[in-house]
Amino acid sequence: MVTIGVLALQGDVAEHVRALENSGARVLLVRRQSELEAVDGLVIPGGESTTMSNLLLSFDLFDALGARIRAGMPVYGTCAGMIMLASTILDGREDQRSFGALDMVVRRNAFGRQVDSYEEDLDVTGLQGGPFHAVFIRAPWVESVGEGVEVIARAGNSADGPIVAVRRGRIMATSFHPEVGGDDRIHGLFVDMVARA
Repeated sequence: MVTIGVLALQGDVAEHVRALENSGARVLLVRRQSELEAVDGLVIPGGESTTMSNLLLSFDLFDALGARIRAGMPVYGTCAGMIMLASTILDGREDQRSFGALDMVVRRNAFGRQVDSYEEDLDVTGLQGGPFHAVFIRAPWVESVGEGVEVIARAGNSADGPIVAVRRGRIMATSFHPEVGGDDRIHGLFVDMVARA
């Protein structure tokens, strides 16, 4: 059984824990370097990306987490977590930092304000069992990806729709919140990635 951490500084922590446990993982909340060192993979949940980067710095986790990602630890970022993994952030604040783990340009709050949040059924490459019901809450999207970053879902299931899910090797990111709604298949996909790492 793999041990997967959930970065527990803000966001839907309990919901990610439930989905990972339902997918067969042992889960550890990560707030300290010692907890980060004890996990095989990590979920970076949604929240507010600037606040998250500042909290990572305050908890002395930013550099340690960046080192684990560069060393090959599997990581999955949702919503703000996607922003944290990007190489370039559009509409970010000057004090915002990211890990640059995925060669992609991400636009913060691309779908609009809270009132513009929505849901849709997405076709996700590599996910068995039909479309995934995705919940977008003040979500980012990916403007462009670099070489080696696979686009695995687009809004509207359109060939030219905004990019909302990507993957490269042991790193995955979605602009939606898969922990909401009771469908644990995307978490299961990540658990499988960690188990194969």
